Amino acid sequence: MADPTSLRATPLLEIHRALGGKMVPFAGWEMPVQYPAGIMAEHLAVRQGIGIFDVSHMGEFEVTGPDRNAFVNRITCNDVGALASGQVQYSAILSNEGTFVDDCTVYRFDDKIMIVVNASNRAKAWEHIVDLKGGANIRLRDISDDIGLLAVQGPKTEALMQTIASIGLDQIGYYHHATGRIGGVDCFISRTGYTGEDGFELYCRWKDTEPLWAAITKLGAQPIGLGARDSLRLEMGYALYGQEIDDTITPLEAGLGWIVKLDKGSPFVGLEALRAQKERGVTRKLVGFQLMGRGIARHEYPVWCEGRQVDIVRSGGQSPSLGVPIGTTLLPPASAKVGTRFEIDCRGQRVEAQVVKRPFWDRGSVKK
Repeated sequence: MADPTSLRATPLLEIHRALGGKMVPFAGWEMPVQYPAGIMAEHLAVRQGIGIFDVSHMGEFEVTGPDRNAFVNRITCNDVGALASGQVQYSAILSNEGTFVDDCTVYRFDDKIMIVVNASNRAKAWEHIVDLKGGANIRLRDISDDIGLLAVQGPKTEALMQTIASIGLDQIGYYHHATGRIGGVDCFISRTGYTGEDGFELYCRWKDTEPLWAAITKLGAQPIGLGARDSLRLEMGYALYGQEIDDTITPLEAGLGWIVKLDKGSPFVGLEALRAQKERGVTRKLVGFQLMGRGIARHEYPVWCEGRQVDIVRSGGQSPSLGVPIGTTLLPPASAKVGTRFEIDCRGQRVEAQVVKRPFWDRGSVKK
């Protein structure tokens, strides 16, 4: 475990402590895993109302200059050329082997591109990108330390935030962004999400993060910690670096082939490896499962299929919305079909699991 004295702090550290947040080391930062209401209450607040997340620990890289679009197209696997100014794209930064350096979101502006990466991979992704700069006519800046970032999610988000917004939030489409003021704070506002609920990401100046948080929590937004953030994204089957994806897994294996544009007209790092893998076929596929017996399938529990251990549980836990134990793992393609049964070693006991469709949860399926 990281030395707590060396952990970095977001602009809201003292607020999290004052709210009774249970603080834990996460990717080199001191972050709230939950507040006194508990993970279940926080999870359901997002599913039913409005929740606010401090995600200021995320990394942001800015790319400017005449070659910016071509350069970002080379270092990411999706097609930046398909983006208009004001759009956002889910993508990935890959190794030469086609595995994940990190997954990322790409924001296209009139005069720049911003790449948002995971806090745990900020240094690694930055070094990787800088090494690929070559003779490109661009300027790269790591602006992470200047940017505060809040995510506001839940079915009541748009209506409540509109009361303190300077622009019509309904004009911001899914995976689009715009500039405006929220609670008097200058932001650029995107609509992507990591929970399966509608909502917005608010990027502001580091020093403006606290007044922005205050304006939104005054509306009734409930603070949400890392625990509920994880259970919310798991119910949607969204990937988390270090679990569903890492530097040994390719997008084709992770069920993210849709972000890989093999024929976008410009080569990118990992292209040849992924072309070869697609031609020969993957040897494993990420699946969602429901545990059929008693217990909870936790991260790294052994997964058995066809008489042998084939993987580990990538993510697992009790679904607060559905009331059943769910998780993800990698299985051989022949066993990756919905309905296939396999086993998970839960603390020395083999428990049957079944492959199910992802996302596990959709609107209207909350357990009553």
